[in-house]
Amino acid sequence: MHPADLDLLLLIGAVVVIAAIVAARLAHGVGLPGLLVFLALGLVLGESGLGVRFDDAGLAESLGLSALVLILAEGGLTTRLDHARAGAPAAMTLATIGVVVTTAIVAGAAHELLELPWRQALLLGAVLAPTDAAAVFSVLRKLPLPPKLSGILEGESGLNDPPSVLAVTLLSASGAHPSGALVLGEVVYELIAGAAIGLVLALLGAAGLRRVALPASGLYPIAVLALIVAAYGAASTAHASGFLAVYVAALVLGNVQLPHRAATRGFAEGIAWLAQIGLFVMLGLLASPARLPAQILPAIVIGLVLTVLARPISVLISTVAFRVRWREQVFLSYAGLRGAVPIVLATIPMSSHVPDAARLFDLVFLIVLGFTLVQGPTLPAMARKLGVLAEVEPTELDVESAPLEDLHAVMLQVEIPEGSRLHGVELFELRLPKEANLSLIVRESQGFVPDPTTRLQSGDRLLIVAAAQVRRRTERRLRAVSRAGKLAGWHGEYGD
Repeated sequence: MHPADLDLLLLIGAVVVIAAIVAARLAHGVGLPGLLVFLALGLVLGESGLGVRFDDAGLAESLGLSALVLILAEGGLTTRLDHARAGAPAAMTLATIGVVVTTAIVAGAAHELLELPWRQALLLGAVLAPTDAAAVFSVLRKLPLPPKLSGILEGESGLNDPPSVLAVTLLSASGAHPSGALVLGEVVYELIAGAAIGLVLALLGAAGLRRVALPASGLYPIAVLALIVAAYGAASTAHASGFLAVYVAALVLGNVQLPHRAATRGFAEGIAWLAQIGLFVMLGLLASPARLPAQILPAIVIGLVLTVLARPISVLISTVAFRVRWREQVFLSYAGLRGAVPIVLATIPMSSHVPDAARLFDLVFLIVLGFTLVQGPTLPAMARKLGVLAEVEPTELDVESAPLEDLHAVMLQVEIPEGSRLHGVELFELRLPKEANLSLIVRESQGFVPDPTTRLQSGDRLLIVAAAQVRRRTERRLRAVSRAGKLAGWHGEYGD
């Protein structure tokens, strides 16, 4: 490539990213998911718009899977472990049994109503079965849902990729297919091995990052993301589920005490946004607007079957044993958003040269585009109508730490959120360990050294230096007071 061509390519890429950011901001104002804007931008840039031609399904599959790793990593890093734990049983059932039920119902409808051969019908069902982490995280985290309900939806979107990827890969392969028992055994192995690899790498990585002081704070986010990507590579090399390894590793690393945790989450969020922009613009380029009109009616039919029949039945079967209220079941059915994952999976049959694969891609593209356009903006109203929103609680206290290795100490940075019981507490009432010292308060952009009678206020940023051995006690005490006030111990709150 000539340097002049590279210069032009970088300029065009930067303009596209800036345009996507502006469009996402405008879409957010009207409640539209950003993925729709990025897909539309890809269509505008494509062969029927500005003339950019992109038709390499194999490259799209590789880039798409890579982008999904980064998106899923951000989702795991920003998921609270207590929420994930509360919804884990139902999420796992939805991600396995629910995928099978959805695939079967959609495949049956496609075979009967669209007269697709069984192979293509099953492929369509398997491609549409998984919900999308990017769509779910971006829309649902704006809603104050109960921990169990949000845990089910977020956990499902992080766990249902492996069975779907395996099903689509097997159905796209030519030649004889393995028996049902072998497929089931492979699914079980992929899930168990993927989760184990992600867990082990995350725990080893966390232990290493806590012991080693890196020369620059910016290296910590890079190290965390590298560990998560390594989990994907290690699991895939072991023929296990790379996506599950990513989600488990990110979930663990996002919930353990690490230096510069807030900065890590911010870095991961920025990388995930960049991955989403690139992914959806690329998928928009891959779509052919000239072919889409012929598939509008079939897409509406299959989309209705998916939304009105397959999703509610899979939710009912998967959650009936976990005492999920009927109102929550209705919301779970409506909130099963599809996004990048189904469209990326639809590139696998194209790169494998499955007959009618282009038609399947067009159907999936239209279903995702149309039904997300309807469901995404109406989710808040549906949640209010069903009465599934939780009472707004104070934001959890977030403590960011930086190691001071030579001094055997740590520096904690704490911002007091609105609603925290730290508001109004005098400094001496904090009763921090004697090896910890609150050395500076920044209030309304002005820093000052507090005295024992200084009252803390919401919005204050605290700088605390603590000996390494009392770091955890200091953080627990801060969280306890934030939740229950200065008499937290009396109320049985110890900040665990």
